[in-house]
Amino acid sequence: MELLTRFGLTFGFRWLHVLAGITWIGLLYYFNLVQVPAFAAFGDDGKSRNMAIDKVARRALWWFRWAAVFTLVTGLLIVGITKDYMKHFLAAGSGQGVAHDAAIAVGMIFGITMAANVWMVIWKNQKVVLANAANVLAGNPPDPAAAAAGRSAALASRQNTIFSVSMLFFMVGSAHFFNTSLWTAGPSKALTFLIIAVVIGALLEINALGLIGGKATTNKLLWPYESHKNAIISAFSLWAVLWILSEILFKK
Repeated sequence: MELLTRFGLTFGFRWLHVLAGITWIGLLYYFNLVQVPAFAAFGDDGKSRNMAIDKVARRALWWFRWAAVFTLVTGLLIVGITKDYMKHFLAAGSGQGVAHDAAIAVGMIFGITMAANVWMVIWKNQKVVLANAANVLAGNPPDPAAAAAGRSAALASRQNTIFSVSMLFFMVGSAHFFNTSLWTAGPSKALTFLIIAVVIGALLEINALGLIGGKATTNKLLWPYESHKNAIISAFSLWAVLWILSEILFKK
């Protein structure tokens, strides 16, 4: 391991991890803030919308899903080759190192959940949408399952947007914010923070999957996902809750 780190491989993976993450999250924001509202503006012009889905969304989704994989893989490689990674948390110690480790753990859990959403929910359903667009452009009747698939993909994508703000904050904050003498924690406080963050994240994820009240637009619990503006509000609300929690548990 020392041989690998001596030649800068740890830094190299971090650089690639950030580069891939920029690509992934940038496309996530493009889909939610630009593409979805723009495609909705086509209205009844189904041919133009299907053409855009077939030519634009197909290419963007390729980069999106593989950037997610590359981000996840490089992140796991960083964990694997970095000596004593998260040693403070794993050793049930105390001090500023524990706050750092708890912060990065939350970022990692949200990031892994987001990557799972990309491949297990978003891409799975977007394949149905893409196939439908191509079939309609070829003169075939539309697939009745395409609308439901698009809805499922949109809910998961908006949930990823909601997770992304906190994920990025705790990922970056672990090295540049929580890793100072102002922050300290014991194992019980670190574990409390981690458990609360995971429970909140799990409830949001279950809701986005439609397992609480279904996926219909009449389900009021799906308010965070019904527009990109709602998703932005929800994203910063989640961040605020976790930030306040870290202030309570970690601040000296």
